[in-house]
Amino acid sequence: MSDQESSNVTDLNGTGEWSLQRVRERYAAYCEQLGLETRHTLQPREHRDGNRSWIYPVMDEVILGIEARDPACIALGVDLIETDAFMPFGKMIKANTARALRRSELTELQKERIRRRVVSMLVAGIIPHEFGEYIKLLKRVGFDTYRKQIGAETPRENPYAMRFYRSLMGGSAKAR
Repeated sequence: MSDQESSNVTDLNGTGEWSLQRVRERYAAYCEQLGLETRHTLQPREHRDGNRSWIYPVMDEVILGIEARDPACIALGVDLIETDAFMPFGKMIKANTARALRRSELTELQKERIRRRVVSMLVAGIIPHEFGEYIKLLKRVGFDTYRKQIGAETPRENPYAMRFYRSLMGGSAKAR
């Protein structure tokens, strides 16, 4: 591809661990680890308009794989929930991933990873845009073993954290 052609391509995938290449590599590794045939090529959607083209995030394909109950895509989704990495469309992708995981069959280890991540964010007062979907996912996987920690460590001065604290604790819990 010439420099002129490459300047007309906008790749909306993340970098580092969430780049198109790394997601594909990790997907293949999960397939091998789980003894699965690679079912998805994880081909991101592309749009062309004249001499311009856009490559959309491959995570959209991973989310479709989660919804299709692909265990390797589910594993990638859990990895995404655990990361703080910035990525294009990250808020939407992370929320959609949590929503898809909520409807998936998860292993006990995956459930525990989700519990630890979401509870640690709540008690640290880190409440990103997608946190509403994270809380719904936490409710789905259960959080009884963390109830005491949530009650003791949720920052009462953080109105966003308290909103989700009340949601988890039944809505009637008052700030101390």
